[in-house]
Amino acid sequence: MNFSGVWKANLEKSKLFGPAPKAMRVKIEHSDPTLVEEILITKIDGSEDRVVFRCVTTGDEIINSIRSAVVRSCARWEGAELVIESWMNVGDRESYFRDHWSLSDHGQVLTMEHRNDDLAGQITMLERIEKL
Repeated sequence: MNFSGVWKANLEKSKLFGPAPKAMRVKIEHSDPTLVEEILITKIDGSEDRVVFRCVTTGDEIINSIRSAVVRSCARWEGAELVIESWMNVGDRESYFRDHWSLSDHGQVLTMEHRNDDLAGQITMLERIEKL
């Protein structure tokens, strides 16, 4: 399973919490065990947020910084799904995220689904627009 590519969120098919973006593009460079995800979110007002997230699929912990917050993450394969777990402090509370990534049979749709975590029920559907 390889997630490399440039992906565009299908916002109509996604279920996102918080303010809905105008658009979301994700560039993923994946050469197992290394995965680098660059997310570009275009807000309704046209401003942009860019986030870079790195992990390894060996289950080892990696430290990322997202908007000046420290994020501890580990990723591992569970069958055909990549499960990425992350912990970050938001105020005086530690938030927990467990993101399940899966590809459609034809490899053109990437589903990122949160289950049993602080974003449980959020699902992002991404369509491949370019192979890397």
